[in-house]
Amino acid sequence: MEDAGFPVDGLPEPDIAVCWLRIKGMACTSCSESVEHALQMADGVKKAVVGLALEEAKVHFDPNLTDVNRIIEAVEDAGFGTELIGSGNEVNKAHLKVEGIEDMTIIQRSLESAIGVDHVEIDLANHKVTVTYDPDLTGPRSLIQRIQEAGSGSNSFHASLYIPLGRRETERHHEIDMYRNQFYLSCLFTVPVFMFSMVLPMLPPFGKWLEHKIYKMFTVGLLLRWIFCTPVQFIIGRRFYLGSYQALRRKSANMDVLVALGTNAAYFYSVFIAIKAMTSDAFEGQDFFETSAMLISFILLGKYLEIVARGKTSDALTKLTKLAPDTAYLLTLDGDGNVISETEISTQLIQRKDIIKIVPGAIIPVDGIVTSGQSYVNESMITGESSPIEKKSGDKVIGGTVNENGCILVKATHVGSETALSQIVQLVEAAQLAKAPVQKLADQISKFFVPIVVFAAFMTWLGWFITGVVGIYPKHLIPKDMDEFELALQFGISVLVVACPCALGLATPTAVMVGTGKGASEGVLIKGGNALEKAHKVKTVVFDKTGTLTVGKPVVVSVMLFSTVSMEQFCEMASAVEVNSEHPIARAVVDYAKGLCQKLESLNEYVKEAKDFEVHPGAGVSGKVGDIIVSVGNKRFMQACNVSIGPEVEDYISEHEQLAQTCVLVGVDGDVAGAFAVTDPVKPEAGRVISFLRSMGISSIMVTGDNWATASAIAKEVGIENVIAETDPLGKADKIRSLQMKGMIVAMVGDGINDSPALAAADVGMAIGAGTDIAIESADIVLIKSNLEDVVTAIDLSRKISFRIRLNYIWALGYNILGVPIAAGILYPFTGIRLPPWLAGACMAASSLSVVCSSLLLQSYKKPLHVQDSKTV
Repeated sequence: MEDAGFPVDGLPEPDIAVCWLRIKGMACTSCSESVEHALQMADGVKKAVVGLALEEAKVHFDPNLTDVNRIIEAVEDAGFGTELIGSGNEVNKAHLKVEGIEDMTIIQRSLESAIGVDHVEIDLANHKVTVTYDPDLTGPRSLIQRIQEAGSGSNSFHASLYIPLGRRETERHHEIDMYRNQFYLSCLFTVPVFMFSMVLPMLPPFGKWLEHKIYKMFTVGLLLRWIFCTPVQFIIGRRFYLGSYQALRRKSANMDVLVALGTNAAYFYSVFIAIKAMTSDAFEGQDFFETSAMLISFILLGKYLEIVARGKTSDALTKLTKLAPDTAYLLTLDGDGNVISETEISTQLIQRKDIIKIVPGAIIPVDGIVTSGQSYVNESMITGESSPIEKKSGDKVIGGTVNENGCILVKATHVGSETALSQIVQLVEAAQLAKAPVQKLADQISKFFVPIVVFAAFMTWLGWFITGVVGIYPKHLIPKDMDEFELALQFGISVLVVACPCALGLATPTAVMVGTGKGASEGVLIKGGNALEKAHKVKTVVFDKTGTLTVGKPVVVSVMLFSTVSMEQFCEMASAVEVNSEHPIARAVVDYAKGLCQKLESLNEYVKEAKDFEVHPGAGVSGKVGDIIVSVGNKRFMQACNVSIGPEVEDYISEHEQLAQTCVLVGVDGDVAGAFAVTDPVKPEAGRVISFLRSMGISSIMVTGDNWATASAIAKEVGIENVIAETDPLGKADKIRSLQMKGMIVAMVGDGINDSPALAAADVGMAIGAGTDIAIESADIVLIKSNLEDVVTAIDLSRKISFRIRLNYIWALGYNILGVPIAAGILYPFTGIRLPPWLAGACMAASSLSVVCSSLLLQSYKKPLHVQDSKTV
């Protein structure tokens, strides 16, 4: 813009906040669409995503234009209940409940003067204090102690961490109890209606009594059915009226509208029959009170079973959230590292740098580093790795894993929402809330589904009524005690209540919830619907070499000098430059130099660091050691630095590259001073995985910055035919784009650090061996373990989830496509089979339940058989 001659003032990026809301009262996709629309129309809201199955909404908003209270009002104005679950800026906040304090300013001044406290908010009405703090300097435990120390003498202060109850689980149980109780209450009235209308009239003594006329044609049976049906229609069925009112007020329609129309048609026609019977001496008509009551009862039963089943879709996530223990043993150490005291505290009061004692069999509460002791830790619940991992001083441990034996002391490094366990839960929740592209189908159908069903029901009634009056169909088709109008009405009501928009809305989110939760338990974290949609279409997988196909722990196997420089000086210069590099090969060179210097008893020589250090991605590094310019890297890098390579060096390179070893050349002042031969063994499962991918119809390509000879040798060993070598990280991304230009759906498997550009460029980026670093932005799928078999698991699981979603749509759409015509009576003239309204309501409830149960079958997912069996080979 400036080049075009226009001055530009830099604008700060808008401050975008995030909040999560629990949404109550959503019945189908139409409801979630309405909530989403209401949120997006609110001032200051940038983006809103609503999940029907989770009953949650994630809202991105500008805090300068709106706040959480206004967002909640927007949802409530749309006719739905809501409450705040949390906000994105809760990471370094502590919510404290204080007691015994009248003057809160004392607390505020005391906290504001504490080290590490950034901001203090006082809620006088609820005696709550919200403190924003620096986790490196303080934490909830120190803040509580600060408040208690602010009291003096008899005026003691008491503070505790304010922890809201687990609302999701509590609300789900409350909803289950509500539907169960409503169903039982409904049965209390519906069973007598059923008995009075269908059972007792067949028994002579009771039949005569029920047919006894109270006034004109108004009988005892009709009165009893009316009395028992009314509470079901207006008290127990009140929720359908409220839902219909809110939907119509939003100028939309949902399942509640269909149920309310169907039950009202049956009830008020029955009332008409009752009034007609009281005013006529000869009128005879059939009431449908049992239809209304039984319809509501069956729908409530279906909703109860659906919510029970739907709760099981998040079982995997619930298990993850319960992995962390409630308490931990905090140690206080003196300056010499001796234990002064041991205190049992709440896990939520653990702060960074705390020393925690982990006894055998105990669950590790937070992420940290082992400072003392040795043990084996079972990490299967987080990573899916079945074998316990040895842990000793300096090793990292993950919160939620189990200490098998031995007592260890752990220094906390990540606490609260920063732990790997919390991040996994957050990632899976975000994935379950995000909409898969295939969900758009249900969203489009939901917009016109209910109006079409209402129109179809009206046309069904009209068609049967007119044809009956005209006499197009024979009179014997009309059941005893019915006329043309009543038969037509039964067909119309059946069409209204048999159609089910709920099943369509649940088809995608329930499958995604179960599938992503199952993936998380296997150490495969899928980031939402887009990743799922693309992963099952992958036809080409591009593998990085180092750390992906290979173990990622290179070791130096040979060193050769090509100058008069001593081995000691050579190692010193090489390690001084390589020590600042993060590449695994650089670490191998530094470790080798350290070991050699220890043997030569020159421990102080190798710790020098180079000046003017530069990284040349995919090639090498350079810097100045003293006054000497040192370049360390591959042959191509030496040529770029104008370092001459003699025949002796060429022979050394050729010899070792044929052995699948990488040659690291060290250039000193324009000449090759020496070289390291580095080998990185291939992962034992690599060949099996490449073979299995081939059997799935997926081709494999290896891309690496290493030389062609080494790359070809590794590729041949694992069975990869296509190799791209001697390319930098940006070059890898370009290669992936060129594959995409040919119409391929490409997955890239890399380490998530050096391969970030390629991961971002691929249709599906898989970061392998992420460990506790699961928040890799450039990856669509995060594989916690460094096991290549998880690549197969990720693709296979995505295929299974996508298949299950499509099967759910077949269930939902097929049910409606078949159910509506049958309910409309298409089979009745030929077979005598018709669907009474109460049975149509039961079918409608069963359709949603069938979709949820179909999704639940994903919980039985097993890794591909051949890959799983290969572990025992």
